Amino acid sequence: MADAPLVGIIMGSTSDWETMRHAAETLDALGVAHEARVVSAHRTPDRLYEYAKSAQGRGLKVVIAGAGGAAHLPGMAASMTALPVLGVPVQSKALDGMDSLLSIVQMPAGIPVGTLAIGKAGAINAALLAAAILATADEALGARLAAWRAAQTESVADRPE
Repeated sequence: MADAPLVGIIMGSTSDWETMRHAAETLDALGVAHEARVVSAHRTPDRLYEYAKSAQGRGLKVVIAGAGGAAHLPGMAASMTALPVLGVPVQSKALDGMDSLLSIVQMPAGIPVGTLAIGKAGAINAALLAAAILATADEALGARLAAWRAAQTESVADRPE
């Protein structure tokens, strides 16, 4: 794994790590260097601004942003960087993550956020999508991703017994 992170994983609070750690674990399994930070759109807006504005210059290629509730983090990050931003709706207590999903997926035209599923599945898929984006310019990563997918296929039983 390269030393310099290629993927930034950001989340609105430390409680979001329970979901977002699955993105980190998936990237680890694929050998993709990444970093993880708590960057709240509401409580630490200056930190968000600094993170998003510096991401590309620091060598990041993709940002995965997890957020719950109002879930403004992915969209705000996307408004401040040209990097692809993948949004992961974190399951909320109030509306079971539907509020997060709708907040992230309803971006206005011109500020795209690739929105994944609510919770763990979304975090894993965000990591896989980030790896696929990176693999367009990294054959070795493409081979690791293909091997990961082949192993997943092999793990599926052909009979219910």
